[in-house]
Amino acid sequence: MVHVVFDLEMNPISYLEKELRKKLAGEVIEIGAVKLGDNFQKIDSFQCYIKPQLRTEISKRITQLTGITDEIVSDKEDFVKEFNNFMNWIDSDDFIIYSWSDSDIVQLKSECQYKMPDYDVDELAKHWIDLQKKFDDMIGVHHSLSLKHAVGAMEHKFEGNEHSALADAENTAAILILMQDEKKFIKTMQPIIDLFKPRELTNSIGDMFPELMNLKF
Repeated sequence: MVHVVFDLEMNPISYLEKELRKKLAGEVIEIGAVKLGDNFQKIDSFQCYIKPQLRTEISKRITQLTGITDEIVSDKEDFVKEFNNFMNWIDSDDFIIYSWSDSDIVQLKSECQYKMPDYDVDELAKHWIDLQKKFDDMIGVHHSLSLKHAVGAMEHKFEGNEHSALADAENTAAILILMQDEKKFIKTMQPIIDLFKPRELTNSIGDMFPELMNLKF
């Protein structure tokens, strides 16, 4: 079994392209992934930038967020080429892909259907796990913590820059590895569990609002 921790960065399609946006809201401009073995030991990593085809310039907001510029992607391969490179890199039929939230598989479904209509992306989705949801389920809360906050909760220094696909994959992998030891995971995350667990209402209305008891009707 190969465990692949995965992250994407995307560039939005212009809002002026109303019909196109109904099919595809953005294009992948970076893939980052970490490969773990049976025992969740790191084997390899994968990173590539991708030249967008439908919007030739990188959004200024995306450049500010990710550091990815037009110059970085100008000589890179397109999505189809790099997606196939990624799947070849996995190099196994027995694999699971983990991402922080389901946004990445939603993006792949849209982009593969648009650019690779013959590719069975629904079959790929069967290998997918939303690690953010699994994380929330394990600690018993449903607040969808950001990756940065989840990493901070485990007192693990966030490696690299946030919104770098490979750095986000590396940090997500650190959480996945910790989750394999449930006892250690719960102990590490106890402050987060305590923060979000419901507080019991131990006081009566009269205790909380004594002034109401003195009102005459």
